[in-house]
Amino acid sequence: MICAAQRRLFSGFAMRTVWMEPGTSAYFGAARYQTATNWTEFKDALAHWRAAPMNFVYADTHGDIAWIPAGLMPRRRNWDGLMGAPGDGRYEWDGFASQDELPVIHNPSRGWVASANEMNIPPGHPAHALNLGFEWADPARARHIAETLDANGRVTIDDSARLQCDVTSLAALRGVGLLRGLTSDDPRVQRAIDLLRAWDGVETTDSLAAAIAEVWLSKHLVPTTARRITTEAAAKVIAYGSPYAVTTYLAAPGPELGPDVEAARAEVLRESLRTALDELTERLGEDMAAWAWGALHHARFVPPAAALADEPLKSKLTHGPLPMPGSAFTLCAHTFRMDDFALINGPSFRMVCDVGAWDNSLVINSPGQSGDPDSPHYNDLFPLWARGDYAPMLWSRAAVEAATEQVIQLTPGGA
Repeated sequence: MICAAQRRLFSGFAMRTVWMEPGTSAYFGAARYQTATNWTEFKDALAHWRAAPMNFVYADTHGDIAWIPAGLMPRRRNWDGLMGAPGDGRYEWDGFASQDELPVIHNPSRGWVASANEMNIPPGHPAHALNLGFEWADPARARHIAETLDANGRVTIDDSARLQCDVTSLAALRGVGLLRGLTSDDPRVQRAIDLLRAWDGVETTDSLAAAIAEVWLSKHLVPTTARRITTEAAAKVIAYGSPYAVTTYLAAPGPELGPDVEAARAEVLRESLRTALDELTERLGEDMAAWAWGALHHARFVPPAAALADEPLKSKLTHGPLPMPGSAFTLCAHTFRMDDFALINGPSFRMVCDVGAWDNSLVINSPGQSGDPDSPHYNDLFPLWARGDYAPMLWSRAAVEAATEQVIQLTPGGA
C-alpha cells in the first residue's frame, strides 16, 4: 500500500524543450543561410532555422538591410509556459509559430537595423500573443545604439569598431539619476553622490565613478531595496536581481516602502551607497581618489587543461589578468562575477564587415589564433582585445597571401 505522502514523493516531472525537437542540432541551419545570395534566399533559409531562437541581422552588396528573428517558438493556446502544468493533455504545445507570424524589418527608413537582446517586438504586432519571451535585456544598450546611429548619417568602419567597444552605460546613468536632490550627513556618501552626479557614464578602467556606480547598482542597490519591500526570504531569492527593474521601481516607488515613500527611498539610496563604499574601501583601500574600475574588473582566461598541468605549465596556459572597461549594460558587454568582479561573459570575438569591400573588414579574437602555448600567437590577441583594438580581417587571396607569415602543409601519409 502506498500512502499519500509516498505518492507525492514519487511524483514525476517532465520538461519539453525545442532543443529536443528533430533538426535542432545547434546551428545546423547555418549551412543553409550561409549560401544565400540575396535577402529573399536568406529569409527563406531562416524558415528552416530551428535552434537556438535568436535575432538575425542582414546586409548585402545591393544595399538591403534587415532584422528577423528565427527559431522554433511553441504555440501555447491556454498558458504561457512560465510555470509547470498538469500533464493531462490540457497544456500541450500546438505546433510552432510560422515565420509569417513573426516580425521582420526590411530596409527601414531610418537606414539601420540593430539588436541588443532588448524587447524588440514592434508595438501592436500579433506576435505579442505568442508569448515569445518574458526576460528581455535592459533596453539601455539598444537605446545607446539608436542614439548613436541616428546622430551619424554615414557610419565608417572605424565608427563601427568604436561602437562595438563603447563602454558608456546609460543604465548606470539612469541609476545615478535617482540621486538627484539627495544629500547625506556621511562625508564619504556625499562625496560619492557628487562624483556620480558629475559623471558622464563612461566606464573606463581608470574611472573612479564607474567603480562606485557598478558596485553600488549591480551589487548593493537591488538587495537593499528588496529587503525593504518584501520578506527576508524573498529578498534572498531575488539576490542581485535586475538593476533595471529596481531603478525603474525607485523612479516611481509605491506604498511598499512605507507611509513616507520619499523618505524611505532616500534611506534606501543612502544605505545601499554606504555599503557599496564599505566594500570598495575593503577591496581598494581608504583613499577614494585611488579607486579605479579596472582595479576590480578584470579578465583572466584559464583553459580547462590547466587543471592537469604543473604550476609552470599552468602559468604558461593562463592569460591575464588584465583590467577591463564596461559592464553587462554597455555595448561592449562585460558581465562580471559578484564575488570578485572578474569578467565571466562578453564578446570574445568581434567583427566589423565592410560589405562588398571585404578586405577593409576588422576582426579580433581572444586570446589568440593558436592553441599551442609555445606559439607566439597563443595569446598575442588578448591585450588587443582587452583594450578594444582590432586586426585586419583579410578576405581576398591576394591580400591573404601578401600578409602570410607561415604556411603549414598537411600531406596524407604515403603520398
